[in-house]
Amino acid sequence: MSETKGTSLELEGIHAGYDGPDVLHGITLTVPQGQIVTVVGPNGHGKSTLLRTISGLTARRAGRIRLGGQDLTGLRPERIAALGLAHVPQGDLLFPEMTVYENLQMGAYLSRDPQQFAALLEDVYALLPRLKERHGQIASSLSGGERRMVGIGRGLMAGARVLMIDEPSLGLAPLVIEQIYEVIGTLREQGRTILLVEENPARVAHLSDVMHLLDDGRLTWSGAPAELLEREELLETYLGG
Repeated sequence: MSETKGTSLELEGIHAGYDGPDVLHGITLTVPQGQIVTVVGPNGHGKSTLLRTISGLTARRAGRIRLGGQDLTGLRPERIAALGLAHVPQGDLLFPEMTVYENLQMGAYLSRDPQQFAALLEDVYALLPRLKERHGQIASSLSGGERRMVGIGRGLMAGARVLMIDEPSLGLAPLVIEQIYEVIGTLREQGRTILLVEENPARVAHLSDVMHLLDDGRLTWSGAPAELLEREELLETYLGG
């Protein structure tokens, strides 16, 4: 599979799973440079497994993944991260007894350039000023929304070409969800390339360039977000309305 011009991430025929049967069945999609591509679907149907497979944390059993034209077959997660892929997992998985600043440092662990680190940190603090206010605070003492911001900031500290974010709204109050998606909207304006996972398509339709519906490990629909919101039969069948 040759790289599509202007495409940062490409998946072709991906099958993946854990110890038992496949969780993902023949997933093919592309994430063009500078766009937000969103995967929506019911909980427990393979969305997080998809991101884990791309980042090398879950075994891929068939298919190809390319990042910037480079085949990721056989590469360990740390090598995939070094090539420019950052994964913000569901629930953030912060280091709870480290400070906000130390968690952000961990995001830049692959970089040994102090000037690059300083520039990335300045960008993160400009995007997420609350983190600058909380830079010396222990992560476990933060609110849910603040922890989610640290997770996104840690991903950005990697300086990645593609940012994957897994359900950033999970478990948060509506006002905080709005704040988180304002941040993602700013990333969109900056021209960032993002693969986003979300359960609720209405929440992210205004941010997304393309939306894919994932059900039982298969892509059952792909297209423009506005079109999905008009397909009441799809929303009812797969997402409960």
